[in-house]
Amino acid sequence: MHIAISLGLTAATVVAASTAVSSAAQELPQPRPQTVAAGLSHPWGLAFLPDGRFLVTERPGRLRVIEKDGRIGAPVEGLPPLAAQGQGGLLDIALDAGFKTNRTLYFCFSEPGAGGTNSTALARAVLAPDERRLEQVRVIFSQQPKVASRAHFGCRIAQTADGKLFLTMGDRFSRSADAQRLDNHLGKVVRIDTDGKAPADNPFVNRAGALPEIWSYGHRNMQGATIGPDGRLWTHEHGAQGGDEINIAQAGRNYGWPVITHGVNYGGAPIGEGIKAKEGMEQPLHQWTPSIAPSGMTFLNSDRYGAAWKGSLLVGSLKFGYLDRIDIRDGKVVGEQKLLAAARERIRDVRQGPDGLIYVLTDEDEGKLIRLEP
Repeated sequence: MHIAISLGLTAATVVAASTAVSSAAQELPQPRPQTVAAGLSHPWGLAFLPDGRFLVTERPGRLRVIEKDGRIGAPVEGLPPLAAQGQGGLLDIALDAGFKTNRTLYFCFSEPGAGGTNSTALARAVLAPDERRLEQVRVIFSQQPKVASRAHFGCRIAQTADGKLFLTMGDRFSRSADAQRLDNHLGKVVRIDTDGKAPADNPFVNRAGALPEIWSYGHRNMQGATIGPDGRLWTHEHGAQGGDEINIAQAGRNYGWPVITHGVNYGGAPIGEGIKAKEGMEQPLHQWTPSIAPSGMTFLNSDRYGAAWKGSLLVGSLKFGYLDRIDIRDGKVVGEQKLLAAARERIRDVRQGPDGLIYVLTDEDEGKLIRLEP
């Protein structure tokens, strides 16, 4: 388990880091976007099959295989019932580290409950050899409690080198105060084994009244998660009006929502006491005001785009329709470069492919899978 020392950033430091954009980052050449596939209905999550083909989720409730030449396969059968409404539906997907031999994958989705309620859930399944259906489908985690809401499902998956699974949980919008409580999964990062059980070294396993799956808390709506080069979990989350955040989600830490935030309520009213910092609550590594509505996140560890890009953090913007390439040095954001800004398409997911190239999904009625050519 990685338990890192706090960065010790003050609110002023965070604001300064958030507005500092290096001119060098802006001057680097833009890659060329090439459409791999088009005609996808609100694609949400992307994974790469071992032979270089793609698995893509569509939020209305379809999983598809995309060939290298861009041909889109028929929907894969075997998904469980989904609450495909509002921001919910079929969301992120990740292949198990042993997929080549066990053909196991994980996907998260909005799971329907009684009386119009729903929650974020994580399922495990095996992709059949003919790739037409999922087999041995089993829900291994369900967010508690279920809520009557169409928003803030979170739902990004990240697997660590030792096989543990992280899953991000939204606060469900109407229950933001619960993000500060440990007796529920709202506004939390959870950490589980591949069978859905809580690992014995999770931070709240032995605390009375706390759910054992919880890793960190005080989050709003996390739609980005990735394991960084440092082996730690990096996440980002939507603020309200302003205050989108990048965090390094550490065991047992409280990330403040809704007690502290760098944003305000929709319409401009303060959130809670209107404070940005409080003892015992973490400051973000970086924050965006105004909000960019971040979704999807990955580190670029290939050298396909040159040495200056290697190690960059890549984050999609739904609101402004660009891919943010972020330079990080000594634990601070020192520059940002907007990619794909001309098209103004909602960037939902970003991944580095096995070929070392960057791929993005655009969340539109006619969504695309795009490869960025150096």
